[in-house]
Amino acid sequence: MKERLTIALLCCSFSTLAAPQIIAHRAGTDDAPENTLVAIDSSLKNGANAIWITLQLSKDQIPVLYRPSALEKLTDKTGKVSDYSQKELANVDAGWNFGDNDHPFRGKGIHIPSLEEVLKQYPDTFFYLDIKSPDAEPTVLAKALSDVLNKNNSLKRIRVYSTEAKYLAALPAEIPRFETRDETRSLLANISLSHTCNINAKDKQPRWYGLELKRDVEVVESFTLGEGRSKATLTWDEEAMKCFRSQGNAHIIFFGINNEQDYQQAVKLKADGVMVNSPAKFKSILKQRKS
Repeated sequence: MKERLTIALLCCSFSTLAAPQIIAHRAGTDDAPENTLVAIDSSLKNGANAIWITLQLSKDQIPVLYRPSALEKLTDKTGKVSDYSQKELANVDAGWNFGDNDHPFRGKGIHIPSLEEVLKQYPDTFFYLDIKSPDAEPTVLAKALSDVLNKNNSLKRIRVYSTEAKYLAALPAEIPRFETRDETRSLLANISLSHTCNINAKDKQPRWYGLELKRDVEVVESFTLGEGRSKATLTWDEEAMKCFRSQGNAHIIFFGINNEQDYQQAVKLKADGVMVNSPAKFKSILKQRKS
């Protein structure tokens, strides 16, 4: 899906990682039912360095792992996550719709887990937490998330992301997070389209950015007599990486890296991490690269 982007077109220290961190998108959405324990197990077995999971709030305001708005998209139930309690969601068949034909995970006891369950079961794993809860009030979700993270002493092994800035803004100061998607996209647009670097780092604290390696957008330019619209593709390159890292400690994660060509580009640009749908596939890619 293309994004609409409004920008003002202007006229006129690098990562030390040998290779990007492999991050399992939705816990490995191509390999097993996404955002489930079986997917996490599979991704860790296949060498993922970190797990990206999606969070929503249950009816009783407990953070659980699920992505779509409708339960029927992936499970044997209908309605929204917020229609069910956490205990009810623990009995939902989260493997119901995985697979095109044979549905190999149906009836295998795969449920929608809570965030606390995941943190307890994988105490040594780093998690990226993607807030997708479509009907949760930001301050309520922020408190629920903070309570779970503090209770499980997990603030040092998580980082929070959301496409909606309001969820990031509501988080307590001690919770690590990404810079907003809007800010990241706008900065990349000014670099890509007008070669202007406007990084405004108020302090030397680490900053985290996440965006697709390539992103199609619609550029809207304002003129005295109206506006002009044109399609453009924002692409990370060496100029962009240098700009983002010009004001201190910046970490950059590329989304949607699902083939060897894009992975090699991420390595060349010294990205800190790549989000992949299939750690199993990337296990083979990395093995070939090392041989």
